[in-house]
Amino acid sequence: MKVLACNSNRPLAEAMADYLGLKLTKASIRRFSDMEVFVEIEENIRGEDIFVIQSTSFPANDTLMELLVTLDALKRGSARSMTAVMPYFGYARQDRKTTPRSPISAKLVANLITTAGAERVLTMDLHAGQIQGFFDIPVDNLYAEPVFAKDIREKFDNGELTIVSPDVGGVVRARGMAKRLDTDLAIIDKRRDRDGVSEVMNIIGDVSDRHCILIDDIVDSAGTLCNAADALIDSGAKSVAAYVTHGVFSGEAVARVSSSQLEKLVVTDSIMETEDVRGSNTIDKLTIAPLIAEAVRRISDGSSVSSLFD
Repeated sequence: MKVLACNSNRPLAEAMADYLGLKLTKASIRRFSDMEVFVEIEENIRGEDIFVIQSTSFPANDTLMELLVTLDALKRGSARSMTAVMPYFGYARQDRKTTPRSPISAKLVANLITTAGAERVLTMDLHAGQIQGFFDIPVDNLYAEPVFAKDIREKFDNGELTIVSPDVGGVVRARGMAKRLDTDLAIIDKRRDRDGVSEVMNIIGDVSDRHCILIDDIVDSAGTLCNAADALIDSGAKSVAAYVTHGVFSGEAVARVSSSQLEKLVVTDSIMETEDVRGSNTIDKLTIAPLIAEAVRRISDGSSVSSLFD
């Protein structure tokens, strides 16, 4: 097998290649003067199983187009199989019609990736699990939960710990973490008036004198997490931290987190960190390179991927 990296998160790709004992496949992925994407594979890939690593993060349209053009180049280079390894699957929040005459863009992206030639998708913590059904090819959806749980055990006392879901939609994710850590669960009931703006309404569960850990899949504007932290502290929580898989951090998100009541926000390296994130004292990073690389190895070997969830 071969591992090829597009441009969205090369450090993660290099760490995965090191884990697998491979060198990244030589390829030139560049732009013409009008920003049109051009891809050239610079070594023989005929008959090879290729894993293309690309998070479709900011700039989402460019990174998605890079992935599609790379898949097409590999297909025309006679690769035996192609797996799109997408640690962060962009457009996942558009998984249903929220208003009349609005798109289901996650389904459109699934169609594009399949048409470009991918025969399998490997991703992590999809925003909505049903997106797996948008594909007519196999999808392996990994979870950051084991990585987070290990870090939480090392840093917190379970006896005073409560796992908190920042909204009703994330209850399944938070419940899984609470079960894994054998600790209490609380839920924040919020109302979202418009995209990027949320208001905390009620806290379901007792958080008084507890160290609260918010669990979520995406931090974008960080408004939800910061509002949740305020509400938890107002309800008597000793401290509030957050563990979130994908650190999108758009706009003033990093500054908002730094000035909030969150003691610590931990994200994975599914999205390459910016200078603002790297310079923040509040935001920490955990690597998922070994987890995804092991999944790649098992897909190539034909062994079990689901055991990685344990």
